[in-house]
Amino acid sequence: MTKYVYAFEEGNKEMKNLLGGKGANLAEMISIGLPVPNGFTITTESCNNYYENNQEFSSETIAEIWSQLENLEKKTGKKMGDLNNPLLVSVRSGARASMPGMMDTVLNLGLNDQVVEGLAQATNNPRFAYDSYRRFIQMFSDVVMGYSKASFERFFDKIKEEKHVNNDTELTAEDLKEVVNKFKANYLELAKEEFPQDPKEQLMAAIKAVFRSWNNERAILYRRLNDIPASWGTAVNVQEMVYGNRGNDCGTGVAFTRNPSTGENKLYGEYLINAQGEDVVAGIRTPQDIETLKDIMPEVYEEFVKITHILEEHYRDMQDMEFTIENSKLFMLQTRNGKRTAAAALKIAVDLVEDGTITKEEALLRVDPRNLDQLLHPNFDVNALKSSKTIAKGLAASPGAATGKIFFTAEDVVSAKKNGEKEIILVRLETSPEDIQGMNDANGILTIRGGMTSHAAVVARGMGRCCITGCGELKIDEENKKLITKDGTIYNEGDYLSLDGSTGLVYGEKINTTLPEISGDFEKFMSWADSYRTLEVRTNADTPKDAKQALAFGAQGIGLCRTEHMFFDENRIFAMRQMITANSVEKREEALSKILPYQRQDFEELFKVMKGFPVTIRYLDPPLHEFLPHTEEEIKALATSLEITYEELKNRINSLHEFNPMMGHRGCRLSVTYPEIARMQTRAVIEAAINVAKEGLNVIPEIMIPLVGDINELKYIKAIVTETADTILKENNSNISYKVGTMIEIPRAALTADVIAEEAEFFSFGTNDLTQMTFGFSRDDASTFLEEYYSKGIFESDPFAKLDQIGVGQLVKIAVEKGKATRPDIKLGICGEHGGDPATIEFCHKIGLKYVSCSPFRVPIARLAAAQAAIKSGTKKN
Repeated sequence: MTKYVYAFEEGNKEMKNLLGGKGANLAEMISIGLPVPNGFTITTESCNNYYENNQEFSSETIAEIWSQLENLEKKTGKKMGDLNNPLLVSVRSGARASMPGMMDTVLNLGLNDQVVEGLAQATNNPRFAYDSYRRFIQMFSDVVMGYSKASFERFFDKIKEEKHVNNDTELTAEDLKEVVNKFKANYLELAKEEFPQDPKEQLMAAIKAVFRSWNNERAILYRRLNDIPASWGTAVNVQEMVYGNRGNDCGTGVAFTRNPSTGENKLYGEYLINAQGEDVVAGIRTPQDIETLKDIMPEVYEEFVKITHILEEHYRDMQDMEFTIENSKLFMLQTRNGKRTAAAALKIAVDLVEDGTITKEEALLRVDPRNLDQLLHPNFDVNALKSSKTIAKGLAASPGAATGKIFFTAEDVVSAKKNGEKEIILVRLETSPEDIQGMNDANGILTIRGGMTSHAAVVARGMGRCCITGCGELKIDEENKKLITKDGTIYNEGDYLSLDGSTGLVYGEKINTTLPEISGDFEKFMSWADSYRTLEVRTNADTPKDAKQALAFGAQGIGLCRTEHMFFDENRIFAMRQMITANSVEKREEALSKILPYQRQDFEELFKVMKGFPVTIRYLDPPLHEFLPHTEEEIKALATSLEITYEELKNRINSLHEFNPMMGHRGCRLSVTYPEIARMQTRAVIEAAINVAKEGLNVIPEIMIPLVGDINELKYIKAIVTETADTILKENNSNISYKVGTMIEIPRAALTADVIAEEAEFFSFGTNDLTQMTFGFSRDDASTFLEEYYSKGIFESDPFAKLDQIGVGQLVKIAVEKGKATRPDIKLGICGEHGGDPATIEFCHKIGLKYVSCSPFRVPIARLAAAQAAIKSGTKKN
């Protein structure tokens, strides 16, 4: 029989999949003798069972919960609902992957109108009792019932205002009784019934609410962003409450065994005296640095430091811990491998290898490749920074640089991004989990409240967003969308700010940025990755600038050069339009002869930059109408330039119109219709290769024919390519070798890959179009409805961002097997956007591709992902 509920002492850290990360680690801390309040865990299997059972508990689960509750009462000597010695519990989520702030928590559960009086008498501390009760009512209302926290906070803030106090700690017991009465009245108005008084009813409702939070909007989005399957479910931890809000010998805090921003091997954290856990992360009060605890409670501090060393040595990784102090006694409420910035992750990994704690393989597997993205984007230009004006300083919560227009709500950020804004700063009083989409879409985050472990700080570090918190020097008027500095300067929505997340400095202007360099720990770590990976990593680049950047990041060639991007330059587009509007072969060839020198020069520059690495050049792919104007004014101006009538040009544009251009006259079909295009591009490639080779550089051109669906298409165009190339090589007495291959991006091409391999010397999987054609989705329009697919559990991820291995991936696998069967030495790669996705890269490794190709800034991500794939599969590099 399946067991659905485990006491903490029944588990261990290896049971993370069943007990969730929090439950497994609480169990582990108990097993190694650390001070942890007792409790039990309801498993992830129970969560899945709950959803399969139409969001109802099975009778077995309910029976096990009551049995474990009874055991907990025996262990603690307390009883739920008892007036003299009540058992109060916290109810917390705990998925196997850390999801900070994404799911729900309820504290102080078990309080009611009678129990609160008993607790006040038993502790001789009525203020503490009513403070706990008001917190519980608000949390229960929010988490379990779904009522807005703001409606309760208004009452709370009004009472503080009436009592002339700033902090909640200044309110008396009588004040808090008044708050409780106001909260209960508000609950009655919202729920149309009294606040529930039965502790067991409260408990079951809270457990259900935590399970429900697994599928709340922010949790679904977080899972999609972090590649966490919905099938994992969450566990629920029910734990005896310990109190940091009983008085000045009590407190609560969050700490890391190392600095999560820099990786420095130094205890890092914050705490609040006379507070509960949510006060620290919510940023309601500004916490104190953990080091100051040794002055207030030296024995507690000494014990805590000792425990942090025990935990890091035990887990062999940097730990993120939550703790509470009750009447000068320390309790550990959580430990987990801490979220960290990419820079910190690399430093910690390298340090732990060098001190012999972990192996290189373990170090490589511990760093999420996607997080390297944090290190690969521009920083502020040092010279520009010198002349920039600082308007405020906050806490440096997440490093990096961000410049952008300010917006004051997550919704406005999302809207701005949809409207084309590329540089955005989210400014908030404090963030909450509901802001996650806006935080993800923003380039940087600035909050007025909150500390280094606030919601904004933790989530921003995990996302790799630059973030400054606790910037109390600024005042925010969220209603009127204004930010006000100390000297009265006002910044309105849409004005530019710049944030330096490494220093906490805020600048009142847009600041130029510079590209990053790979060095130090990054360079060492990536050299380890290269020593393990077997997949080559190329880049998608159309310009020398992109190619140079990719080469600096470790690219081993160009896997996709999109030649059409070279035609949009102002000096070239006219000749391109002449070619498109030409009404004879001779006129098309005349126009193409004007483009030839530009194409040849482009290829020469790319060959020179890549210094002997292969360069895969895709021939013209998009439909021709993309190169022509569409407005009346532009058409008239072009007609005049081309010396044809407006009507002639308009008719030509209309003739190119297609109902579904992505499946229309494009790709290889253009060269079938207009073979002179393929001849010109071949001449440009081969002549460029010859010219560069004369300078003593090795050149490996790979000519890629796009959108082939039938072997006869490839045969026809390959014959044009080889005839043209061989003639030029003979005329120049050159022995440069070249390859001709194709993109596999049509399902039929994948299914007939054995036949296509008779002509193709290489396959490059264009998974953008292959996904589009397999699903029947337009990649340009799918975003308008895919959000509904995510929210309704139909899809967990964007198929254009993460390869659908079940469907599209099987077509790739079929093509690989069929291609190798015909041509064992065929070169196989992938060049769609999926080439930089770690899960896709692991799949490419498994099915035997030779390389992946991705955008320049994703090259290090792909290098690490390729190394992880090799380590996981046990593949050894030759």
